[in-house]
Amino acid sequence: MKHLFPYFRKYRADSLLSPLFKVLEACFDLAVPLIVADMIDRGIAAGDTRYIVVRFLLLLAMALFGFGCTVAAQFFAARASAGICALMRHDMIEKIGSLSRAEIDRAGASTLITRMTSDVNQVQNGLNMFLRLFIRSPFIVFGSMILAFTIDASLALLFVGAIVLLFFIVFGVMKLSAPGYRRVQQNLDGVTEATRETLTGVRVIRAFSREKKQNEDFQKTDRRLLDAQLRVGRIAAVMNPLTYVTVNAVIVLVLWFGAAGTDAGLLLSGSIIALINYISQILVELVKLANLITLLGRSATGMRRIGQVLDTESSLTYGEESPDPDAEIAVRFCDVSFRYGGGGADAVSHLSFTVRRGQTVGIIGGTGSGKSTLVNLILRYYDATDGEIELLGKKIGTLSREALRKSVTVVSQRPRLFRGTVRSNLLLADPTADDDALWRALSLAQAEEFVRDKNGGLDAPVEQDGANFSGGQRQRLTIARALLAGAKILILDDSFSALDYATDAALRRGLSTLPEETTVFLISQRAGSLTAADLILVLEDGAIVGAGRHGELLENCAVYREIYESQTNGDDPTGNEIEPSEENRAGDEKAPDEENRADDEKGPGGESQVDGEAEA
Repeated sequence: MKHLFPYFRKYRADSLLSPLFKVLEACFDLAVPLIVADMIDRGIAAGDTRYIVVRFLLLLAMALFGFGCTVAAQFFAARASAGICALMRHDMIEKIGSLSRAEIDRAGASTLITRMTSDVNQVQNGLNMFLRLFIRSPFIVFGSMILAFTIDASLALLFVGAIVLLFFIVFGVMKLSAPGYRRVQQNLDGVTEATRETLTGVRVIRAFSREKKQNEDFQKTDRRLLDAQLRVGRIAAVMNPLTYVTVNAVIVLVLWFGAAGTDAGLLLSGSIIALINYISQILVELVKLANLITLLGRSATGMRRIGQVLDTESSLTYGEESPDPDAEIAVRFCDVSFRYGGGGADAVSHLSFTVRRGQTVGIIGGTGSGKSTLVNLILRYYDATDGEIELLGKKIGTLSREALRKSVTVVSQRPRLFRGTVRSNLLLADPTADDDALWRALSLAQAEEFVRDKNGGLDAPVEQDGANFSGGQRQRLTIARALLAGAKILILDDSFSALDYATDAALRRGLSTLPEETTVFLISQRAGSLTAADLILVLEDGAIVGAGRHGELLENCAVYREIYESQTNGDDPTGNEIEPSEENRAGDEKAPDEENRADDEKGPGGESQVDGEAEA
């Protein structure tokens, strides 16, 4: 509850007004049996029609006032619960954004999605009902018992016994069902994860005709959730029958003993009706209270899971320093090693290299060689397990979060676009950029032509994840967004994979026009894309097995030579070390024939073979 109470401060008034109106409504409800008893004993018994009409009008007025109180109470309860959970979601997304990749990996994306959606919704429903009933139901239960004593003390003792027994039933069922609700939410995480994996890998599933197997796996996961829900549902289902049996037994006893009292002249008929009305009110409110407690049990489970997210502390701590814009050394790795999860084998080991300001650095290696891990360390998504990393003249751990993010921009292997427009996606990098700056970035990224061809240009719609663009178009838009940020260090993590060779070459020529102080990291599977780099790092099994320029590596690095020859059939068009001149800084000048040019401008309906492979 320590996480929940602070949210009530902003909605303190709503949280107080809702139960206040409910108590006012409860007062009207408690007065009804007394007025009905008075109508029977004085109006009906005496045949006084006027008295009956006056009491009926009084009941009608009380009903109208009670209805108004109910509407007001539900309005304030809904506003408070929805507002509190909105703040909670905001804090959760802010907390998740502050966590390192290590904490997010441990929690799992599917679990975080469930906690942001299902768990918060459970808390919202519980809060709504809590504000409406947590005072009203006990108020009516104990109020009915007290008023029953004013009518007949001996019969009222039956109320006391019933209330005690009902509380044992309600809280006993709640205690038994609480662990079951935790298991339900855990199994819901599994269903969310299975759904997410299926949606993400739907093309792979179809490509290998694994739909049947995937459906079977999902049914097993879904069945576990169903079984958990049925188990806890059976326990919760016991509550209503037990409460009804208890209350109806009390009604029978009231009629039995009350009839004897009436025959003896000790009780009036109206008093018996009032007592039955009060026990009926107790029944209704205890059923409501039982359902509320069941709902609160589910909400408490959800709140604990939300609290675990809010209590998670990032393993990354940031300093207050800013990078030195005039530093000669852009990036330096000093004997850096890193392993995921803090155990197992190192993903990268003993990396040592120095990159000067303005250099273009190529990184190449086979799948699983550690290229993306190296990028994650430069971005400080993870902290190195061993060794030290310097960025723009400062130790990376001493930089502030804002300074680090402004200094380094990355285009990841899989382009990420958001629902909106081309403009809104580009402005994520620089909200103050004008149209001229946007078009310059698009032109440099070789994206200007197809954006101008779109209806709306910069305001052309972009569907979620850029589904209305081809793979090559998505990559160029994300590159344009990165260029617009104007960071000192630009990392292109295999972000040319969906481009044809002509567009690749044109884009690399465009990158050569970047300011001289911009340091570029090119991570690529194509050796030809890196031939003009000032420094090429060759990775294998997480270690640097070669470092130098293209010509040097062809002579001295067997791994690089094997990669290059496998892609060029052993034909080295240079034969010597390539000097990084302005002309060839962008890379391979061998433009392919027109017939070999991939048509990645066709969009999703006519993607090139390269695009299709990248998507698969």
